[in-house]
Amino acid sequence: MEKNDRTEKKPVNRDLLRFTILVPLLIYMFLAFGTTFVARSDATIMIGSRVLPLSTLAGVFSSLSNLCLVVMVLFYKKIGFVLSIVLLIIQFPGYIAGLFRNDRLTSLPGLFIGLFGVVMMVLIYNNHVRMEREQKRLQDLFEQTATALVNAIDAKDIYTRGHSLRVANYSKKLAEMSHKSEEECQEIYYAALLHDVGKIGIPIAILSKNGKLTHEEYKRIQDHPVLGEQILASIKEFPYLSKGAGGHHERYDGKGYPNGLKGEEIPELARIISVADAYDAMTSKRSYRDPIPQQKVREELVKGTGTQFDPKYARLMIHLIDVDTEYEMREREEGGKLAGDNELVIDEYRSTVSGGVLLTAFMTTLRLKVTGDELIPGVVSVPSLIMFDSLDGHVHDTEKEIKDLNYYEYCELWFDGKTEATGARKIRTEIREGVNEGITDDREYVIEAVRIEDHALIRILSRKQTIENVIALPDSSRFAHIGFTGEHCRISKVSTVKAQDESPAGLIPRIAEKVSFISGPVGDVPNVQIDGYRLASSEGVEIKDGLEISFHTRNLPSATLVWHCPFIEIFTSDDGKVRGKNYRDLAFMRFDGEGWECDPACTVELDVSQNGNFTDWDAWKKLNMDGYDTVVTFKVKGNRITVVTENGGVAVSFTAILTGVGGKVYTAVTGDQVALTNVRIK
Repeated sequence: MEKNDRTEKKPVNRDLLRFTILVPLLIYMFLAFGTTFVARSDATIMIGSRVLPLSTLAGVFSSLSNLCLVVMVLFYKKIGFVLSIVLLIIQFPGYIAGLFRNDRLTSLPGLFIGLFGVVMMVLIYNNHVRMEREQKRLQDLFEQTATALVNAIDAKDIYTRGHSLRVANYSKKLAEMSHKSEEECQEIYYAALLHDVGKIGIPIAILSKNGKLTHEEYKRIQDHPVLGEQILASIKEFPYLSKGAGGHHERYDGKGYPNGLKGEEIPELARIISVADAYDAMTSKRSYRDPIPQQKVREELVKGTGTQFDPKYARLMIHLIDVDTEYEMREREEGGKLAGDNELVIDEYRSTVSGGVLLTAFMTTLRLKVTGDELIPGVVSVPSLIMFDSLDGHVHDTEKEIKDLNYYEYCELWFDGKTEATGARKIRTEIREGVNEGITDDREYVIEAVRIEDHALIRILSRKQTIENVIALPDSSRFAHIGFTGEHCRISKVSTVKAQDESPAGLIPRIAEKVSFISGPVGDVPNVQIDGYRLASSEGVEIKDGLEISFHTRNLPSATLVWHCPFIEIFTSDDGKVRGKNYRDLAFMRFDGEGWECDPACTVELDVSQNGNFTDWDAWKKLNMDGYDTVVTFKVKGNRITVVTENGGVAVSFTAILTGVGGKVYTAVTGDQVALTNVRIK
């Protein structure tokens, strides 16, 4: 999203252009023919009590036809200009031929009108081009001025460099997703680009302070929306600019600053900028912290929906995080972050650890070179792998980072066969002697790693040995990464290849029983354990008016985020099964108040509120961890399916509006890192 796309031109839809230009062209041809016809006609017409020759209408038809040519030049620019000149010139041979006839000179007016038309079209087109150039010059001047102001802000605080441009791009994207016009999107872009211009008036010592601000310093920072609004209010031609600067720190619940505006009292573009600004602030490095992991950012947006942020635009930003590849948290760079020229230098034990490589059911093969620390003769070099999970894909050792980033360590595997299980249930290691073809250097290693459900397989291959480790993980819901470390060694020349096909389920021998959290009572359908986002679901039930589904839900021990909760799925399939024959995923609703349509045939209306039973989101997450009984009801009216539930003070009413969906519609209970038991259908 770093890319500045404000000057990108949308591709011209040439098929649409050809179609629309036919309208004035056909009208012109009709009027041109009419002009010739009435000019040569001897007929008369009655207008009231007066009799007029039909030929008197020739001037009217001629003027209207020329007006069509003007429209073509103004709206279709170069194409319209060329076409209009061609249409006028092809008439000249007829006019000239008429001059040499002995009987009449009726074509002489047409010749002069045609010449006048050509001159008029040239003048109109040249003037139009000149105006466009002037408009572009003014636009370029405005952009350069805006950029200069943004650069002046960035120069005061290195930690917010690029912030305004990113916020502008995010804001424009949200506007486009809201189906704003191109002009509105541009206005929102520039308002967002200049939203922090008031920071010019804030002392640089406060902006660049390395640490927490004092109360007085924070109050001074809060002046920047007022200063920005005052600066931009002088640009009378673009009044929207000052609205973005003055309102981007207002809150939807009225608890923001500087004016405590609430809800739609806040200008809409300021509500859009507010979400984009918060997102970039959280995902960017600051003097007092590193970027916040994407999952934590998403959680903060969910928590702030309807309180800090306009629900509409907060949900759109969440949607960008979930589905847009420019906004998704992508898999970390393969091989981790190695210092220098793709090299990781490790002195004392675990003094340096690379970034993690995510393990999935697709076999990952890493090739690397390991050398000893030649600066300390006699010291034994021992490389190793750490297998772990964390929100940012890195190893952490401080109490705060472990808590904030949900760090969990499974085990450590040394390249000599030694293992240590810290969080893994069990490790089985087998060492096989024998030459491995393709490895010709004693310092070269190949790592083969794959994770299937709650087991992982990691092979460490050297030139003369294979070490095979099977690790039983504590559950199937956490992620698993491996990072390189060790003691007194250098790791370099790391390359990675990931298999195109998923590994078969039986590839890893099971060394421990699968952990189950669904041993509770069974209701009308089997209990279901959902280890990750919609990885499993209950049996499908046909949706009818008055349908009621009750069940007990409890989060898995690995659940840490607000959206780790049950979901209600709405779908169609020939056999009534999730992912069954001709399965069509229509929409789903999360108990935390999120709802999304998954099919163009479905649109969603969402009403979320927090009643007196709601304390805060931490209490809500604890409720989910402790477990509770819940009821979901369905109302059907025509093509509208409304799903209603209330849990822990979060009341959700979710309406799916279906168009063009025939046959039976079904529902199932799913979720993310939850165990569902005693599911009963009424």
